[in-house]
Amino acid sequence: MTFANPLFLILLALLPAFMIWHKKWQRKPYIQFSKTKELQNIKKHTNLFTMLQNYLPYLILAILILALARPQTNLEIKEVKSEGISIITALDVSGSMAAEDLLPNRLIAAKKTIESFINKRNLDQIGLIIFGSAAYTQCPLTLDYSLLNNLLSKVEIGAAGQETAIGMAIATALNRLKESKTKNKILILVTDGENNKGKISPLNAAQLAQTLGIKIYCIGIGKKGGAPIPYNHPNFGKQYYKDPYGRPLLTRLDEETLKQIANITNGDYFRAENIKELEQIYKKIDALEKTVVKTKTYNNTKEHFPKLLTLLLGLFILNTLLKIKQTRTLP
Repeated sequence: MTFANPLFLILLALLPAFMIWHKKWQRKPYIQFSKTKELQNIKKHTNLFTMLQNYLPYLILAILILALARPQTNLEIKEVKSEGISIITALDVSGSMAAEDLLPNRLIAAKKTIESFINKRNLDQIGLIIFGSAAYTQCPLTLDYSLLNNLLSKVEIGAAGQETAIGMAIATALNRLKESKTKNKILILVTDGENNKGKISPLNAAQLAQTLGIKIYCIGIGKKGGAPIPYNHPNFGKQYYKDPYGRPLLTRLDEETLKQIANITNGDYFRAENIKELEQIYKKIDALEKTVVKTKTYNNTKEHFPKLLTLLLGLFILNTLLKIKQTRTLP
């Protein structure tokens, strides 16, 4: 609470001293008697009526001083406006994502990191595209993160084919993002391979993203030099793909193309050789792409002066009635 005229509060502080002075020096009524012996047996009574008579004027004076000081309450009203971001993750589910350089394999490591990223966001529309030989919408843009995480958990190796269509993945994501009305739109592309399928080239898709104002963050997964690709043999269990000469087939990441995609769309390229690096990359993206929150503050002053005047009027009326009713009697 604040006061518009705080100097009047000095009078309020001096009020106790005034009460003492007034009680000491006020003129007391008296009656002349030839004898006062009979008066000595009169008992003094102090009741609520007497207390009101004695102290009500001081209370009125105190409230009057307080009213002159004009107490006020400043009410702060905040208007918060937020604008979320539309985010789509395009996740590679081709056969090479079964490589085990990220434990237990690349796809499972990516799914866990993406889920953690989703759970840290709020107010953002997030969707999921999976791609291999083709690209599909696993979950459209949504604010229902529990639904999104549930659909993410069901993603499996080879769900969209064994090859890699990066251009088709970008194009599918752009079709979803262009429908969003949010100002900021980003695509997070997670892959461990090179484009070897699809009718749209990755760079042409990136040019389209740049035209639409959509930023692409590219994440390349896998250790440098590649890793062997496991598969389940119906008779011998887990085996690894080999070339015609019996040598293990290793994954190959096209970093140059991913860097160009990021550069064209004003995004960024990251390389994750292990799960810790992948987690750090998602933390960086989380820090770079923050939801915009705008706050406007309004101050509203509430005056308590009128209420004090109403109280003063009531006390004046009560004081007047007490004076009218005041009587003195002697036996």
